[in-house]
Amino acid sequence: MAASKIQSPLPGIFYRRPAPDQPNFKEVGDKIEAGDVIGLVEVMKTYTQIQSDVNGVITAFLVDNETSVTPGQVLAEIKT
Repeated sequence: MAASKIQSPLPGIFYRRPAPDQPNFKEVGDKIEAGDVIGLVEVMKTYTQIQSDVNGVITAFLVDNETSVTPGQVLAEIKT
């Protein structure tokens, strides 16, 4: 199986859950399909959904919740 990476399209703060009182969108080991949301990147109170481009299983998150990210930074890895 091949590996795929999900990268941040823009700078901002990465959030793994939709709200502080809700669970993470996805966890390591979860099956994922193209279009599934894995997190949000917030820039100046605007939230952009980060979606998978592929089907597979999440093998790692490389960024912690509420961490600053840069464009192109790898957020998660997926085994396809």
